[in-house]
Amino acid sequence: MPSPERFRKIRQMLCRRQTSLTVVMDNVNKSHNLAALLRSCDAAGIREMHAVSYRKHIFTRHNAAAGSSKWVNLNLYQEIESVYALLRREGMQILAAASSENSVDFREIDYTIPTALVLGAEWDGISEKAVQGADRCIAVPMFGMVESLNVSVAGAVIIFEAQRQRLLKGMYDHPEIPEEPLQRFLFEYTYPRLAEHLREKGLDYPPLDDDGFIVSPDT
Repeated sequence: MPSPERFRKIRQMLCRRQTSLTVVMDNVNKSHNLAALLRSCDAAGIREMHAVSYRKHIFTRHNAAAGSSKWVNLNLYQEIESVYALLRREGMQILAAASSENSVDFREIDYTIPTALVLGAEWDGISEKAVQGADRCIAVPMFGMVESLNVSVAGAVIIFEAQRQRLLKGMYDHPEIPEEPLQRFLFEYTYPRLAEHLREKGLDYPPLDDDGFIVSPDT
């Protein structure tokens, strides 16, 4: 098990996770960009990320990239429609990062409401289906000779604007994850092997004390 200090840091991380903020990578090709965005999501307190790829062989690379951050759940899809249907059910506004005449400055958006940020592929950009299915298009203003930023850089810029707004509103001060799943995630992060063993046996996780030690039934 981790030290009590490490345990408390994990618990604090879970208490600050933003379940109402997520990122979607549409038709991503390069796993290192996916890994970079996973790190940005983790740093900003995002718990879940989605990735769409229309090339089946890339899924293996995505699974490897997901291992670079055990703190962010990565869901893989073969079509954008499935992701959008899920996001709609969760009541999220869907923002496509795409430069067009209808795009607005990314800083004009309210990210304190449930939000999904959709980023395009490195080779082809965001798909037309992803743009058409989004509520709005946003863009990072560009004043130099380059036409766009690297997808992981652009994603990080927007993600941390969302974090800034949510910090100002105090959204990191109260857990978004309900108590029961929060305690379950906490046990799985603290005792991953034991958690796996208990799941295989169909047994409940035992409670933990404030230092991360398993509470004996006799206490």
